[in-house]
Amino acid sequence: MYFVQRVSSTYYAVRRMITTMIKNAIWLFAFTIIILVVFLPSYAKMQDLRQRNLEYKTQFDQFTQGNQKLREEKKRLEVDPAYLEKVAREKMGLVREGEVVYKIVPEQENKEK
Repeated sequence: MYFVQRVSSTYYAVRRMITTMIKNAIWLFAFTIIILVVFLPSYAKMQDLRQRNLEYKTQFDQFTQGNQKLREEKKRLEVDPAYLEKVAREKMGLVREGEVVYKIVPEQENKEK
């Protein structure tokens, strides 16, 4: 009788321990799901903000380089008269007094007109 009672109490103790472990696992799973639901959107937004920040930094670097090139060009235009004349002739189409400009038109354009 003592043996049966002891086996029975051990069985119930093991069963109670397994039930407690299952309850704890369910609570842990539920807690994990709640944490994911709460923090996952924030994490996604943070990743998006990091990506945009990286894009803005790249764009800023490009603007900085372009600005530096423009400063160098401005300084060169102020200092070098030969470069100033070259730019004036090529980009603005200016000529010196008394010069004649000849414009060569490709043959196809002549036929269309």
